[in-house]
Amino acid sequence: MTYRPKSDFLHIMQARGYLADCTDLEGLDTALRAGTVTAYIGYDATAKSLHVGHLLNIMMLRWLQKCGHRPITLMGGGTTKVGDPSFRSDERPLLSPAQIDANIAGMQRVFDRYLSYDDGAALMLNNAAWLDGLNYLDFLRDIGRHFSVNRMLSFESVKSRLDREQSLSFLEFNYMILQAYDFLELYRRHGCILQMGGSDQWGNIVNGIDLTRRVLDAEVYGLTSPLLTTSDGRKMGKSAGGAVWLDGDLLSPYEFWQFWRNTTDADTGRFLKLYTELPVEECERLGALAGAEINEAKIILANEVTALLHGAEAAQAAEATAREVFEKGGMGDDLPTLELTEAELAGGLSIVQLIVRAGLAKSGKEAKRLIAENGARLDDAPITDPGLMLDAPALAAPIKLSAGRKRHALVKRAG
Repeated sequence: MTYRPKSDFLHIMQARGYLADCTDLEGLDTALRAGTVTAYIGYDATAKSLHVGHLLNIMMLRWLQKCGHRPITLMGGGTTKVGDPSFRSDERPLLSPAQIDANIAGMQRVFDRYLSYDDGAALMLNNAAWLDGLNYLDFLRDIGRHFSVNRMLSFESVKSRLDREQSLSFLEFNYMILQAYDFLELYRRHGCILQMGGSDQWGNIVNGIDLTRRVLDAEVYGLTSPLLTTSDGRKMGKSAGGAVWLDGDLLSPYEFWQFWRNTTDADTGRFLKLYTELPVEECERLGALAGAEINEAKIILANEVTALLHGAEAAQAAEATAREVFEKGGMGDDLPTLELTEAELAGGLSIVQLIVRAGLAKSGKEAKRLIAENGARLDDAPITDPGLMLDAPALAAPIKLSAGRKRHALVKRAG
């Protein structure tokens, strides 16, 4: 990892589009110039992988480390047992301790790709270390007295839920107190003076700052990033097939590469700044391209982002597969693949079933609509009959299914 001067961090945050708000920009800048700053972002273990929606904040931690500071990835082994109510319409389903531990293990594999934890250069911690053993009465007396219910109810994340007359459980209401306590404990244990997160976490971050100042009279800071949507209004991290996972076992490197290759023209320059380490000037140059040239900029974006997560070889293999599929009409070696057993093929499978099982449609209804709109292809030939059946002889060789021009999958016999 190539390091930058410690003082560069805030400039990078502003120049590349990471910065939404900061509680004290001047004070934080002074602290960053004075020495090594320890900063953290918290991640509740609600799924077995992080997704693209987390990637902006992961890149912030990476830039923090590249500027010579120390990032903490805080796993929410404790807070996941409560669930963050921020901007949700209902309560999160409660997970078992075993599910939470399994999810944390999956998330850790992703962080290892972006941060170096060698010799304490970054820390991976679990807030269950201090939350699981809390004495309730002592916690209420020592920590709870610093929180005003009136003020907690005024935060937009809670207020919007109550304004819609949707239930907010006492369990969820405690989440913001526990998250604030995380900041206090991280300051005590590791000298952490900065919490970062998405702008939807502003209220929780401010609570942690206030608590740390009240209890320890310490000067700490908060910094938030914008909540990103694509230029066409979609939430970042979602695609037609669902969440864009960062775990290669849940989403292949090829599919991940393809997600970035399909970026809209209007988003290309912005995403290059946020999700790659290319110089800002180069990102702006590439983002300003038009016509066929912008497609090459999107390939650069896909290669750079995929190489950071899955490695340069995976990025090169994904590009090679894409060029073979799109430019030469071939199969490619890295397409998502559905393998079918002899037993499954014995009675034949409909083309609609195959389209759904290959991940090219979410339901049979959607698959039939895809066929009716001439968007489905079998080995590059249009599929016109939704009742088409395929059996073992039809799959003597692998077949390619396509949904539109950009989404493809292989179907073949197992073994």
